[in-house]
Amino acid sequence: MGYNEKCKEYTEKYRTLCLENDTISDELFREFGVNRGLRDINGNGVLTGLTNISKIESFQMKDGKKVPCDGKLWYRGYDVMELVRSIPEDGFGFEKIAYLLLFGELPSAEEEARFAELIAYGRELPTNFTRDVIMKASSKDIMNSMTRSILTLASYDEQMTSNEVDNVIRQCLNLISVFPMLAVYGYHAYNHYERDESMYIHRSNPELSTAENLLMMLRPDKNYTFLEARVLDVALILHMEHGGGNNSTFTTRVVTSSGSDTYSAIAAAMSSLKGPKHGGANIKVMEMMNDIRAHVRDYSDREEVKAYLSRILDGEAFDGKGLIYGMGHAVYSLSDPRERVFKGFVERLSVEKHREKDMELYNNIEMLAPELIAGKRKIYKGVSPNVDFYSGFVYEMLGIPVELYTPIFAIARIVGWSAHRIEEIIGMNKIIRPSYKSVMKERELVLPEK
Repeated sequence: MGYNEKCKEYTEKYRTLCLENDTISDELFREFGVNRGLRDINGNGVLTGLTNISKIESFQMKDGKKVPCDGKLWYRGYDVMELVRSIPEDGFGFEKIAYLLLFGELPSAEEEARFAELIAYGRELPTNFTRDVIMKASSKDIMNSMTRSILTLASYDEQMTSNEVDNVIRQCLNLISVFPMLAVYGYHAYNHYERDESMYIHRSNPELSTAENLLMMLRPDKNYTFLEARVLDVALILHMEHGGGNNSTFTTRVVTSSGSDTYSAIAAAMSSLKGPKHGGANIKVMEMMNDIRAHVRDYSDREEVKAYLSRILDGEAFDGKGLIYGMGHAVYSLSDPRERVFKGFVERLSVEKHREKDMELYNNIEMLAPELIAGKRKIYKGVSPNVDFYSGFVYEMLGIPVELYTPIFAIARIVGWSAHRIEEIIGMNKIIRPSYKSVMKERELVLPEK
């Protein structure tokens, strides 16, 4: 009998014991004023630190009261919508905005060129790393594959444990450079060994941007259109950073505060991001949209769309959980600024890909869902589409496999994680150790009978 089979004999009893001894009632949380998930009933997070990297705004104070407003997101003091609009129509902005987040200032043209050259130079893995690490033990879970690669890269770094700022910057820049390769090569290994498809590994091109390289390395023919790369570039920028309080960034800071190394901190962030409540949200949106397409005949018929959305909310359709995925956000209420700036690019891509009917369906859901949710749920703030409502649609139009949706999020967010790691090392220098109140009852020791 194997270990797994042996465990099955005891699992039910162990599960019962865990449910009995690990369940904590809502009443106790209310009694002691403790917020589940460090968020109050209005979705406001408990303050756990200070940051100078980004800022999120979803409410304004008027006459002493918090009033919902259109969401805003700032990177280093700049409105992210203005940053995206500042990128030349014939260019890309990932490297420029990465420089801003990491170092706190917008680069000059010369500085941007040097930084882009450094990122391009860093897109090189150790000798035989792709063969000996990425291609061995291939997995459908590309996030796990990447995390293994990150931790293995540490063994190639003679200064792995040094937390001197210049060394941490070097390590972060190298990881930012190789993340697209770790993701794409990890997918190709899975696609070949697990799905019996053809294997092709394209080397990165130092003349191309991060978004262009990602598409080039992913596709057998290496071809892509400018608009495809431009839309992916914007997606990466909008996913780069989102305040210090999101789960994976907070994980980065917690691990960093303990004095651990860069590779361990980023690997921990990866483990956080892969959770379906965090980085996997756009996958649920795509699954829901596929279900809606299968049950709604006329995408332009708002009454038909509304009726099916109502069934989803009532738990009678899709996954039975009563959620319209891609609607609502833990922080934003009236609008997600990332969705607002992204939508225009999504519409342009839908025209190039002849997906206007699908775009109409998305528009109708965006219009109808907030009203339905407000009518059927007891909500404490506004409901609006978030950036994940459209990101999965974009990746689908780009031909990016679902297995890479969350890894692409990581390719972007590694920039924000790096900025917060550097800030934590320079500005905090104190281990993060929150407090938990024990509600355990003391018991007299009575040993079980033999």
